[in-house]
Amino acid sequence: MGHIAYIGVGSNLGDKIHHCEKAISAILKIDRHKLLAKSSLFKTQPIGYTSQDWFVNGVIKIETDLEAHELLQTLKTIESQLGRIETFRWGPRTIDLDILFFDDVEIHTEDLQIPHPLIQDRQFVLIPLAEIDPTLVHSVLKKTVQELLNNLKEDQRVEKL
Repeated sequence: MGHIAYIGVGSNLGDKIHHCEKAISAILKIDRHKLLAKSSLFKTQPIGYTSQDWFVNGVIKIETDLEAHELLQTLKTIESQLGRIETFRWGPRTIDLDILFFDDVEIHTEDLQIPHPLIQDRQFVLIPLAEIDPTLVHSVLKKTVQELLNNLKEDQRVEKL
C-alpha cells in the first residue's frame, strides 16, 4: 500500500443513498484499496445548475497502490458500471466520484486536477471531509479542512442523513 486518497461520492438520480453505497462498495472491492475512513452521508442542495433534485454526498479516505491517473480511470469505470451518463456540467447523475486529495501532491492535467479545484467553495465536500479528517491540510491553500469550512461564508444547505 502506498497512497492516501480522499474521494468525494455523490448522486442525485434514483436511489441516491444506494448509488453512493454501491459506489463505495465497488471502490473497496478492488484488492488494492483499503478503507481508512468514511463520512456520514449528507443531503445537499445542488450548486451550479440548481434546477435539479438535491444530492446525497459523502467522502471516503482510502489507501491505494494505484497512481492518481490509474485511480481516476478506476473511478470512471465504476461510474459507467453504475449507469452514469455524461450530460452537461453540474447536471444530474446517478453517481459522481471525484478525487479530492491524493497524498499531498498537486496534479494539473487536462483530465485531473488535484487537489480538486473547488474544494474550498463546497460545503458538501468540506463538511464530510471535516467529519473524517478536520486537520487535513490543503496542499495549495495551506489551510486545514476545518479552517476552509470555517471561512466559507455561504450556507449551501447541507443536512446529515
